Parts: sequence; C-alpha cells; structure tokens
Amino acid sequence: MAILPIFIPHAGCPHQCVFCNQKTISGQKTAAESGAREQIARWLQWLRPSLSNEAAFYGGSFTALDSGLQERLLLLTDELRERGLIGSVRISTRPDYIDGEKLQLLRRHGVRVVELGVQSLDDKVLQAAGRGHTAADVVKAVELLRDYDFQIGLQLMVGMPLQSFDSLRQSIMQAVRLQPDLARIYPLLVIKDTPLAESWLKGDFQPLSLAEAIRQSAWAYDELTRNGIKVIRVGLQPDDELRAPGNILAGPFHPAMGELVQSFLLRERLTTQLLAVKGAGQIIIRCPYRQESKLRGSRNSNIEYWRQLLAPSQIIIEKADADEITVSAAAVNEKGRRR
Repeated sequence: MAILPIFIPHAGCPHQCVFCNQKTISGQKTAAESGAREQIARWLQWLRPSLSNEAAFYGGSFTALDSGLQERLLLLTDELRERGLIGSVRISTRPDYIDGEKLQLLRRHGVRVVELGVQSLDDKVLQAAGRGHTAADVVKAVELLRDYDFQIGLQLMVGMPLQSFDSLRQSIMQAVRLQPDLARIYPLLVIKDTPLAESWLKGDFQPLSLAEAIRQSAWAYDELTRNGIKVIRVGLQPDDELRAPGNILAGPFHPAMGELVQSFLLRERLTTQLLAVKGAGQIIIRCPYRQESKLRGSRNSNIEYWRQLLAPSQIIIEKADADEITVSAAAVNEKGRRR
C-alpha cells in the first residue's frame, strides 16, 4: 500500500490555532487546485497502480473548504481511482465542520477515512489553543461519521498550553471510549510565525523536553493500542522546509519520534523482567534481529540504563531468529564464563 499525499495547507481552516503554521509544516505555499495537480503529477512518476493505494488530503480542514473546491479536488482523485492507481481517499478536517451533506459528498467520491483534528478533549486546553471547537463537537462528529460508515481517525497532541499529564490522560481515555479506528500523536513544537512562538519568546510558554514528550506520548500510545486503536504515527512527518534552520524554535522534535516511543515502552516492559533476575552473574536478552534497534534505544540508552540498574550483573545481548524478546539468567564462574 502506498499513500499519495496532497497538502492543502491551512485551507478551509476558519481559526488560527496558537501552534499552527501549516505552510511551514507541509512545505506547500498554496492550496489551489493547480497546486494539487502539481503534487499528484510528481507522485505519479513512481506510484505503482494498486487498489490498495490511497490518496490523502493533508494540512487543511477539507470539509471547511468551499464546496466547489472540495468537488474539484475530489474529481482529481476520482480520475486516479478510475485509472486504477488508487482505491480510496482520506481527508483531514475539523470536528465542527461535519454534517450529513458534507459526508454525502465525501462518500460519492470514494473517501474512506476521515481524520479529525481533535488535539485534546479538555475544553480548557482547546480554548487556550484557539481551536474554536469543544470536546462535545468531537463526540458529535464521531457519531455522525460512524452513522455514515467512515473509518475514523483522531489526531491528538501532547504538551499543549495548559495541558497537564493528567489532562492528557483524561483526553486519551475519552478518545478510547469513542473507539476510533486509528490515531496520530503529535508532541507540540514551537514553530516560527505562530502565536505560540510569541508566547515562547516572552517566556509565557515552555514546551516539553524530549524526554518528557517521549514519556507522555508512550503512555498515550500504549493506552490507545491496548484498547485496539491503531496508532499510525507519533510525531510530525516533516519535510525539508520544516527542518530548515530557524523554523522549529523549540520543543521535542526528533525525526524518529515513533521509534523513541516504542523503545521507551520496550524498556519499561523489560525492566520488570530484568529486575526479577537481578543478581545473576549474567543476564541474557535474546532479541529478534528486527527489534535490536528498539531494544538498544537511541545511542544504546536502554542498555546503559539496565547496566546501571542491574550492576554488577552483566547484560548480554544475543540476536536470535525468534518472534519475541526473552530474558534469562546464567551463573558465571570465577573467570566470568557461564557455568
């Protein structure tokens, strides 16, 4: 399956959220039909036809666009479907711009997934961020999308103004009760030319550290996935413009945020097992080849953490052709060899 992304930055959005500068995030400067055509043409140079492929409109609030522009953009993806290049379409929009008429239009044009920019389900946090909608709007939108048989995605943020860890936990638990099909988790960054950038420069807002953003995102990821909700991304997927010097002013940016979160969760899970054999001469962790990088953590951070925690036991990593990670203990003789 391949995703054909079409960015429509800030298009249709009636509000200026404090953290948002979509033109920088997406790297696209216009949201016109011609801009969408140009993007599609670029992607078609490598896209292999398949009904499992999906075109995705990102960046703007699609259902808040003028209805005529919505139709023209969807006619572009209709052509791709007719040619067998893609099988479906997904869009991203605001929860307060969902109604029956808009959803009928989406269904006529092969839209299968609707992702809602929810960010939080705490009304105080939503107000502080300038979102312009409430948690109740999210609930109504999810119910309506389910009535029209769409797959539902929720986009959630970590580290927003006035958002404590407890507020995040409450939002995630409310999201679980809504039972979307998928979710994204975005730690908040301070991006230039946004109201949040002004607050940060004045010292009125302090973003999360990378370590804290990983911890909170990991909790959210674990809670969602344990309840059957697929988390399809953690962290922004930036282009070259976003990563250019001076665009990200502050905040927990890392190009492999999802890997860091999964590595943190793996460390938390294995630590309990490792403590159970603390004191053994050697502790052997047998790890499938494909999981070794997550096991070790960024710059071997997990291994160093365990070595300090379990000293004087030796930590031995053995790569194995296996399906899961296992922990075992071995005694050693006076020469440090296994008995």
